[in-house]
Amino acid sequence: MKDFVLVAKELCVERGGQRVLDDVSFNVGKGEVFALLGGNGAGKSTTLLTFLGFIAPSSGSVTLNGAVVHEHRATVHQQTAYLPESARLYPHLSARENLNYFLSLASVSCPDDEIEQALDAVSLAAEARSKRLSDYSKGMRQKVAIALAILRKTPVLLLDEPTSGLDPVAIDEFNAILIALAEKGTTILMVTHDVYGACHVARRVGLLQRGHMVGIFEASKNGEISAEEVHRIFVDHQRL
Repeated sequence: MKDFVLVAKELCVERGGQRVLDDVSFNVGKGEVFALLGGNGAGKSTTLLTFLGFIAPSSGSVTLNGAVVHEHRATVHQQTAYLPESARLYPHLSARENLNYFLSLASVSCPDDEIEQALDAVSLAAEARSKRLSDYSKGMRQKVAIALAILRKTPVLLLDEPTSGLDPVAIDEFNAILIALAEKGTTILMVTHDVYGACHVARRVGLLQRGHMVGIFEASKNGEISAEEVHRIFVDHQRL
């Protein structure tokens, strides 16, 4: 892959006198899903926050299309959509109302038919679109958040434990949406502790343990990553 959209190079982050990330390097290409895997305290979310520009590296660098992230935060935020573990949407508004509100905050105008197309793309049932989000499951709320990213037309999507708390059917639906977005050119960096989900959806999986990148696993010719192998290495490092 010639062009990398997201690049972490020898990334180190110190917080409270402790090194949270130590010499972490990886890259994510255009139209790629890269999953950053690790247990609690591995440094996954800290890595994501450096790409959002909320945490500056102590040394090393993170770049988006060649721009140093913490030096160009406004530009980076225009090009990225961030989905935290729980989508931050208004429960008293409907899906359509949430989308229109957040699009207006981003100074983005979309006609009604384009909003419907985005909701179609994430397979949100037509009868649910006028209901308040307080009646939605978590999986349905995540779909609305992804629809917002589609409408903003951001080329980069950053996800923090997006399938946590979802049932197996909702996870499969969410992963299918990610794969479809990547096929259309969206660059996706996802942090997760779900080994099997990560290996199913990602082209490459990076295993982060205690702030160190202990391995990067690539899909074989059949397009799959061995979840069993990654799980074994993940567990072995957890026991060290």
